[in-house]
Amino acid sequence: MTLDKLKTGKNAGIITVGGDGALRCRLLDMGLTPGTAVMIRKIAPMGDPIELYLRGYELSIRLEDAQKIEVEELD
Repeated sequence: MTLDKLKTGKNAGIITVGGDGALRCRLLDMGLTPGTAVMIRKIAPMGDPIELYLRGYELSIRLEDAQKIEVEELD
């Protein structure tokens, strides 16, 4: 499943990060790398952006970018 489909408060592990060129590099630079645990903390009132918790910090990304990140839900 992609990150935008993950429910609030659920933990997941990143499998792959898609996107092209600068977008993919930007996502990787922000810490969204394969093997990283991530959780959706909040969703904005209009649904975009979403706030993630990973590596001990919060990160907000657009839903469009979250659709490019493949995750697997963790127990």
